[in-house]
Amino acid sequence: MAITNGKHIVKEFDGVNCTVVEEGISQARVDFLQSLLKFNNFDVKVQAGENDTFSLAVTDLTFNPTIAVYEKSLYTRTGRIVTPNIWNQKTKNLHIPYWTEGFEVAKYY
Repeated sequence: MAITNGKHIVKEFDGVNCTVVEEGISQARVDFLQSLLKFNNFDVKVQAGENDTFSLAVTDLTFNPTIAVYEKSLYTRTGRIVTPNIWNQKTKNLHIPYWTEGFEVAKYY
């Protein structure tokens, strides 16, 4: 589930009801999200899918990734707030605000 979709999906992972964070993602994406969510004290469950894809979920049934990102309640290991660009892994430069995504901002910073 991308953060552009506010749906709250609950599925069973290993016999535990979990909130689905994203489905059909690569191993690299799983590693990134798992590291980020574990740092923010969430219990993360991963389930293998078809064609080398995975589903990632957390055991906190109240968690919604869209709300968590825009509410600014998630942090990176360096102490920065997780923005939509960080969540979507769109930029390595953490100083670019998410609202300037796609625009030429180098001259302003």
